[in-house]
Amino acid sequence: MTVEEKLELLFQLQTTLSAIDGKKALRGELPLEVQDMEDEIAGLTTRMENIQRDIDEFNDAISKNRGEIAERKMSIERFRKQLDEVSNNREYDTLTKEIEFYNLQIESCEKQIRLGQASVEEKNRAKEECKAHIEERRKDLLEKRSELDEIMQETREEEERLKEKAHDIEVKVEPRLLASFKRIRKNARNGLGIVYVERDACGGCFNKIPPQRQLDIKMHKKIIVCEYCGRIMIDPELAGVKTNTVVEEKPKRKRAIRKTKKEAPVDPVPEANEMGEE
Repeated sequence: MTVEEKLELLFQLQTTLSAIDGKKALRGELPLEVQDMEDEIAGLTTRMENIQRDIDEFNDAISKNRGEIAERKMSIERFRKQLDEVSNNREYDTLTKEIEFYNLQIESCEKQIRLGQASVEEKNRAKEECKAHIEERRKDLLEKRSELDEIMQETREEEERLKEKAHDIEVKVEPRLLASFKRIRKNARNGLGIVYVERDACGGCFNKIPPQRQLDIKMHKKIIVCEYCGRIMIDPELAGVKTNTVVEEKPKRKRAIRKTKKEAPVDPVPEANEMGEE
């Protein structure tokens, strides 16, 4: 395959890939918006699960405290029965202190229960807010997805056809050249890996190209890249692009008008006197 044929294939591939990029541009920011919404909903769902886990832990603590209160009350009832059977003051004081200690524990458990119940109410409010937010975002997600699906439905067939065409061209291109082209295209902002000379400048970075280098590009003897941006260069005629050559008109020279010098007035010559006259 000659260099000329390689350049033609690369330019065809570039045109096809640019068309695919144009189809993707029709979708705009919708795919990113859909992805962001999905991530946000996943984060809210995780948050709601964490809130529910906290609620379950608080409810378990409340149940545990209620169980301890019931046990302490049973112990207090047993100690009070023993007070009727004590034989000395020492046993009475011991049982009384036990009853006081268990009452303090009951008060502590009741305090923990109140705090736990307040936390559960707060967590339930946060859970309801999170749930409402999730429902709202899911509605927005459905709208964005339907909008995206509608756009993709319009461009899917054309995009698939272009992808098949690009694949057929890639098969014909030399692997090393194709890899270089893809690398250049990936690093380029506008996705152009091969550009033609336009107005004596690179069609990618618009830097001026020396005349000798332009001549080398027109010769099609070797693959030449732009020394500024690294894009592959192709002659416009080979790319099938008609360029309008701007011919600079030379400014018309104004005709100089010479000014003739005015002759100085000649004094009249006095007539000669007749001979013999003074």
